[in-house]
Amino acid sequence: MPQDFWLNALYSVAPTILVGLVFWFILRAIIRADRTERDTRAKIEAEERQRLGMPPAE
Repeated sequence: MPQDFWLNALYSVAPTILVGLVFWFILRAIIRADRTERDTRAKIEAEERQRLGMPPAE
């Protein structure tokens, strides 16, 4: 009987944990992509400002 209880408890919690992990991985990927895009844009902007003879952005 106690084994049935723990198995049922595990089956009840497992979907919530799996959905939470998937959600976490998706948000992590979005945040990393945004950070990479911002770094790339800043680098391109700095190169363009230098090419045009403008002072660096603050």
